[in-house]
Amino acid sequence: MFQIVGISRGLCVTLLCLVFLVDFPEQCDDVLATPLPYSAFSSSSVLAHDFGAGYAKLYRRVGHGGWSPLDSDRYQWLQVDLKGRKQITAIATQGRYSSSDWTKQYRLLYSDTGNNWRPYRQDGNIWTFSGNWNSETVARHELQHAIVARYLRFLPLEWSEEGRIGLRLEVYGCVYWADVIGFDGQGVISYRFRQKKMKILKDVISLRFKTNKGEGVLVHGEGQQGDYLTLELQSTKLVLNINLGSNQYGSIRGHTSVSSGSLLDDDHWHSVLIERYRRSVNFTLDQHTQNFRTNGEFDHLDLDYEISFGGMPLSAKSGSGGPQNFIGCMEGIHYNGDNITNLARRKRVDTSSFRNLTYACATSRTFPAFFNSTSTLQLPGRSDADTVAVSLQFRTWSASGLFLFAPLMPGGVELSLAEGKVVAHVYVGQGKNSRIDISSGSGLNDGQWHSVHFLALESFAILTINGDETSSVRATLPIQIRTVGDYHFGGYFPRTDLSPTQRAFQGCMQLIHVDEQLVDLRAVEQGMLGSFENVSLDMCALIDRCVPNHCEHGGRCSQTGDTFKCTCDATGYTGATCHTSVYEQSCEEYKYLGRTSDSYWIDPDGSGPLEPFKVNCDMTEDKVWTTLANDLPAQSAVSLSSDPERGAVLKLNYTVSTDQVYAVTSNAEHCEQYVTYACRMSRLLNSPDGSPSTWWVGRGNEKHFYWGGSGPGIQKCACGIERNCTDPNHYCNCDADQRQWQEDAGVLMYKDHLPVTQVVVGDTHRSGSEAKLTVGPLRCHGDSNYWNAASFNTPASYLHFPTLQGETSMDISFYFKTSSPHGIFLENLGNADFIRLELKSASVVSFSFDVGNGPVELTARSPAPLNDDQWHRVEAERNVKEAVLRLDKLHREVRAAPPQGHTRLELFSQLFVGASGGQRGFLGCIRSLKVNGVTLDLVERAAVTPGVKPGCSGHCSSYGVHCQNGGKCVEKYNGYTCDCSLTAFDGPYCTDDVGGYFESGTLVRYDFVPDGGSSHASRVAGNLTHEELTFSFSTSHAPTILVYVSSRTQDYLAVVLRHNGTLQIRYSLGGLKEPFTLSLDHRNMANGQPHVVNISRQERVVLLQLDHYPTVSYSLPEASDTEFNLVKTIFLGKVFETGQIDPVLIERYNTPGFVGCLSRVHFNRIAPLKAALRPAVPSTVSVQGVLVESNCGALPLTVPPMSAAFDPWKPDSGGVQFPFNEELVSRDGVNRDSAIIGGIIAVVIFTILCTLVFLVRHMFRHKGSYHTNEAKGAESADCADAAIIVNDPAFTETIDESKKEWFI
Repeated sequence: MFQIVGISRGLCVTLLCLVFLVDFPEQCDDVLATPLPYSAFSSSSVLAHDFGAGYAKLYRRVGHGGWSPLDSDRYQWLQVDLKGRKQITAIATQGRYSSSDWTKQYRLLYSDTGNNWRPYRQDGNIWTFSGNWNSETVARHELQHAIVARYLRFLPLEWSEEGRIGLRLEVYGCVYWADVIGFDGQGVISYRFRQKKMKILKDVISLRFKTNKGEGVLVHGEGQQGDYLTLELQSTKLVLNINLGSNQYGSIRGHTSVSSGSLLDDDHWHSVLIERYRRSVNFTLDQHTQNFRTNGEFDHLDLDYEISFGGMPLSAKSGSGGPQNFIGCMEGIHYNGDNITNLARRKRVDTSSFRNLTYACATSRTFPAFFNSTSTLQLPGRSDADTVAVSLQFRTWSASGLFLFAPLMPGGVELSLAEGKVVAHVYVGQGKNSRIDISSGSGLNDGQWHSVHFLALESFAILTINGDETSSVRATLPIQIRTVGDYHFGGYFPRTDLSPTQRAFQGCMQLIHVDEQLVDLRAVEQGMLGSFENVSLDMCALIDRCVPNHCEHGGRCSQTGDTFKCTCDATGYTGATCHTSVYEQSCEEYKYLGRTSDSYWIDPDGSGPLEPFKVNCDMTEDKVWTTLANDLPAQSAVSLSSDPERGAVLKLNYTVSTDQVYAVTSNAEHCEQYVTYACRMSRLLNSPDGSPSTWWVGRGNEKHFYWGGSGPGIQKCACGIERNCTDPNHYCNCDADQRQWQEDAGVLMYKDHLPVTQVVVGDTHRSGSEAKLTVGPLRCHGDSNYWNAASFNTPASYLHFPTLQGETSMDISFYFKTSSPHGIFLENLGNADFIRLELKSASVVSFSFDVGNGPVELTARSPAPLNDDQWHRVEAERNVKEAVLRLDKLHREVRAAPPQGHTRLELFSQLFVGASGGQRGFLGCIRSLKVNGVTLDLVERAAVTPGVKPGCSGHCSSYGVHCQNGGKCVEKYNGYTCDCSLTAFDGPYCTDDVGGYFESGTLVRYDFVPDGGSSHASRVAGNLTHEELTFSFSTSHAPTILVYVSSRTQDYLAVVLRHNGTLQIRYSLGGLKEPFTLSLDHRNMANGQPHVVNISRQERVVLLQLDHYPTVSYSLPEASDTEFNLVKTIFLGKVFETGQIDPVLIERYNTPGFVGCLSRVHFNRIAPLKAALRPAVPSTVSVQGVLVESNCGALPLTVPPMSAAFDPWKPDSGGVQFPFNEELVSRDGVNRDSAIIGGIIAVVIFTILCTLVFLVRHMFRHKGSYHTNEAKGAESADCADAAIIVNDPAFTETIDESKKEWFI
């Protein structure tokens, strides 16, 4: 396949340019109409003799000073015969001299023959010219593209409201002449080369053609080696097939096929230009150029003997006949500087295959009619006849439409197009339910000519499509046909009792037959036959709005007579023309949208040609890593190469294309790829002085002779850099060539060389040689485009870039932040066209432009101020269908393009970012400025521009909200990061729970540093009147201590689970004989489910919140102290402390210790569990026993808060019954069976758990002793657990613990 890379005008060889200088002189502005005689002008009608068409010459005052028709309506026209084919470059009009008559708007038709008119088109539409607003001012229009014609016809569309149609005109251009040759489908012009074989490096072929056939070869040449070049019509499209060479093995395939244009069988002239230099080709059809590169690797076109025009010579056709030859006319045929048509006249080329070579074009015999949605054509037929016989040819893009409606006595006949097939309805009565339906064909709305023949005779009807009588559809009629004699084509608008299912037809018809007789539409045009309304006769103005295809990125184009539509499904793009990517441009952008690690689709070039692709985004670190995997398995054994000199080649394929990989590496700040070479008697780089045995190939197919851990130009491995190789005489472990397995591993970090695409291993052919290769995924971090920013410090500051390129489609996006209420973001100007993005006020962003139809402005209004010094995103897009402005992805305004008008944005000035043309500039920051998917380098320009500085600070004001759970946003030059060090959470946004699983006997101890310590802990120690404790847990064991905070006095805070699993908080602050206790007796919390506890104390007020229930307030007694004195240590899971400790805690709750999960433990900005699992040096935290990191104690907050009135935890929730009251459950007879079943399941689970407990005890039993304040009996017991059991016989659940204690 090939890649369309743009439109090029630069490939013009000198000889070709000279050819066009002859055919189209540079100065082509002669006056063409004024010198003509009176008889060269004609019109549809005249108001009087002195208002004749011959008086319609610019500036002339003779007669009544111009032309005026008898009636002022849209059926009038003024025609000029230029007495020969002329090249026309401009037209001008005036109103009728000294009158109130002028023409405000008009259309221009042109023709070579005075029939088969073609409307002048511009920007993909039938163009409407603006005319005059008074009788004297001249309105001149330079044609966007010159036309060649003999006859011109002006059609007034709007005229003076005070008077009537009045017109004087002038036509500007020059003489046009070209040799014309008529092709009859048999004759071929053969241009013989001077040499038998030609190796052609460059070609230039130009010609003009016209035809009413949709198939035919225009140019053909081929060689015996398989090269060929063919230009042919296929289904009314022009197709260029070219092959510069393929090999016999099929590994190089040179065939390339490109199509252009549509509806080229319109019998109008079309110009073609083919320019080739090596593999680069410009293919131009009627001002539309496609630039592409041919497939394969060859540059020369090898042709034998000749190149032919008008078809293939008989010697080149296969036995089946091959493609059809061309039928029509060609002129101006040039091949590599030779004028082929001139050589044919001089008989210097072979034209022997022509039966009768003519140098003229045959006149078209068709007389088409063009219908729009308001058109109707009424034709007479035989009345009171027993036959309806109608046939016609049509072409359309609309899936539905009315061909014909003819009333009958009784009933009627409807012939229409429905969903792309022809349908005939024969109404046998006045009701719609009494009809006969016949249908045939499919997909007939493809823009091609199709024929329909309908015959209703006596008691049957036949429908035939495209003359295929074998597929005709026949139906029996229950009535005898009797005609009324009226036939309505293309539209039937009267509201009657019997109306057709379709109302109108949009498209062209020709060769209309009524009662088997060809209708003379020329007589209809002259008013001598039938009648019509809004039908354009003697022309087919059907436009293929999908060629060229404005649907980008593979969007599917569909159309009707008025417009086209793009379907963007499964393309990865959205918008009216599938221009805007639905994906972000990098993993970095996903991170700052608040996303977490996952696989994402990215589109690095936005609206550019690169397709979106899927990558893995790792956001667990400060850096966001983008990962691209390859298909090479780890430790891939290197097979023995059949060619020892070449070596074994291991190729790597990535999950994305080469261009997509390069897009990632080019935008990244850093890339790396881990490589490992395991070897046994297989040398790697053959260091220090030998030629490398192994090398790898990277970007651009370049060979590299360094290995992971080293760098370009250094023929060493990582051990050679670090000087720790197995053999110090070599720079790689494998180069020692030992029989034992060795390994050289490291990271390749020079991103311009990455990725690794293949590795060539050369030393595996010796006996005993073995090697294994591992190439890890390509990993990149950073997005230089996303943080590319500049600060504008003065109102006059600006940056300038090359002119914005976006004639028919463009987009601009950027982020900004400012404290100013107004300013110009950017602006680009043309002669009259412009584009501007502006902050109009503190809450309004404006997108304004002009493409020639007058200024258009879109505004997006934000409910909040935009000058809040936070980042805001602006996206603007304009295409031929609409303009769109988006603000912060929330506010959007869309403005549809006018159905008729200019569509091309023509700019010439530089693109200014900031102040422009003396207007008020922008104060603030702009970053990630992208135009058509390409990031403009603001940093580079700002570094050399006064008043503008590279970069921008203050990202936290916009993105700091993403730092959760007390995480602190920290500014960086190219972004921000979340500091989670003072939280109990981790991760890029401080949202990842840090928790651990405690086995029996495990404890975590966090010691506060005494006053004078330098750590953060010393700042939260001391005497406290306010503390906050938050944690979550899950366990199935009770009793136990969850959290204990001790002091150097007798003050403490303890959170425990009692024997029945209920929660208890114990506060001892002094002043009371017993600790202040909060006991929550409502629920067993040792149920294996996660629970969250939040405790906050301020002086005497204690606030408690459990899980998702409302906060409950308690008060310490008046006798209690309010200071928590000399906080010393936090214990999690168990207490192991010296000094005075509440004996109740030790005796009832401390043994065997907590078994389960704790998570997100936080006490006054201290996270002891996180400190244990994320150790630092020095550290005040220690762990005893087995602690395994796990977030099993985390509780997802998915349940909405419960109202206090129904809170079962609230002691004074008067009258509210606990939701799990057994009486409520058992009172319903249906639930008793469920209870029995649940009991059986519980017994089974309990048995399994007991077995597991026994196994755990047996596996983790340890012996030892230590001194502590444990329960009585500890001295005589084997362990502290045994002491608890001896003193409390009711306690039957025992789990041994590990007695080991260590500090980190």
